[in-house]
Amino acid sequence: MANLKGLLKDTAIYGVSSIVARFINFILVPIQTKRFNAAGGQYGIITNVYAYVALFIILLTYGMETTFFRFMSKEGERPERIYSTTLRMVGTTSLIFAVIISIFIHPLASLMGYQDHPEYIWVMFVTVAIDAFVAIPMAYLRYLHKPIKFASIQVFNILMNIILNVAYLIVLPALKLNPFGIYDDQFTLEVVWVFYINIFCSTLKMLLLWKELEGIRFGFDKAACKRMLGYAWPLLIMGLAGQFNQSASQILFPYFYDGSIEEAHAQLGIYGGCIKVAMIMVMITQAFRYAYEPFVFGKSKDKDSKDTYAQAMKYFIIFTLLAFLFVIAYMNILRLLIGKSYWEGLRVVPITMAAEIMFGIFFNLSFWYKLIDKTIWGAYFSGIGALVLVIIDVLFIPRFSYMACAWAGFAGYGTSMLLSYFIGQKNFPVNYPLRDIFFYVGLTMVFFVGMNLANNTLPVWASIGFNTIILVFFVAVIVKRDLPLASLPFIGRYFKK
Repeated sequence: MANLKGLLKDTAIYGVSSIVARFINFILVPIQTKRFNAAGGQYGIITNVYAYVALFIILLTYGMETTFFRFMSKEGERPERIYSTTLRMVGTTSLIFAVIISIFIHPLASLMGYQDHPEYIWVMFVTVAIDAFVAIPMAYLRYLHKPIKFASIQVFNILMNIILNVAYLIVLPALKLNPFGIYDDQFTLEVVWVFYINIFCSTLKMLLLWKELEGIRFGFDKAACKRMLGYAWPLLIMGLAGQFNQSASQILFPYFYDGSIEEAHAQLGIYGGCIKVAMIMVMITQAFRYAYEPFVFGKSKDKDSKDTYAQAMKYFIIFTLLAFLFVIAYMNILRLLIGKSYWEGLRVVPITMAAEIMFGIFFNLSFWYKLIDKTIWGAYFSGIGALVLVIIDVLFIPRFSYMACAWAGFAGYGTSMLLSYFIGQKNFPVNYPLRDIFFYVGLTMVFFVGMNLANNTLPVWASIGFNTIILVFFVAVIVKRDLPLASLPFIGRYFKK
């Protein structure tokens, strides 16, 4: 347990900042879904474009965040040169990408179905180039164990985004003002302004990292660059395949939906709005990832490292299952966070959250091939999972609309997770506490059925009360079996005898 305290502490800091940042960012959902009616399709456009953005950010960082941590901790490497080399590599490729997008903007916009609005594509893809470059100094903050500065920049950036969205979508329509001309209600229904806000905030974030960007002065190590690319390219494939699992459905949906493009965007908007309710699961997996990656490489030489990895997996699963039940317990409240025209799609939330849990497990399992420098395995697992997802999307979107997207993600992540576990046990065996894990999974399934039944049959106040009792009981089981309160970071000292 002692070995986990550092991980728990960093995860707590990253987790709080991630939760705060994501929660603040989540405020965009009610703002945008209530301003953009589902039938109008604007939120569907946002969902579709952001799916491309998420995929291209992986392409432009090409595994260099993980590679950066690996080489910064390797014997014989000069950390300042590794950092400078990484900055120059990602900065150069991001600049080239932005130039290419600017040259070929019109054919790219046509290919993506936005031939009448090429500005959507240009603005968001240039934003991606900036964000990819910024990812490296942000990783450097994690390497230096500066979670407070990391969190502050993240939260400030998102707050700025929220403020500008509120000004654009709420204040300007209320005052009937258009700073660019005569007011027309259509002005605030143009989603391109949401994208302009993004590029402004990304640029501001880069400027806030000016001190970390000074590290570029340590020069470029050509030999290190070759070694890093050799390590990174399987991570790129793995990352693309992994992100494709998250983004593919939103990208493919307009192409395979059995209806007009306007209807496709409307249905996709409902799906995009509802999966945001499951964002709490993304918060936890992302917070854990921020702390876990440097932790794994730092613990790799310890004799008890495998036991530590096994325990970390168990606690990750326990807390994600708790988050799953929390969302289900208060679904009747959480649904108020999105526009009422989107409520019909809330049935995708449990499926999406379960898929996200499996993605988190898959990520936690990934350390075995990273530590033995065989990252190609991750590419295989993610690629097969992505193939499963695409097949389900292509076959079932025409018939089942966005429900096919939810189940496709579930199947894709499940496939990757199982492959990584079974093959990993042959190459780098770890004695995971499977009995404890399956106990919590089984208990969660039973409680889920009860909560779901309560949500659908009881009055809202009664379902909330019933579900709260179940949730408290689940927490009590965790504390009794696996997590004495005295062992927790920060608050643990108040429970010590």
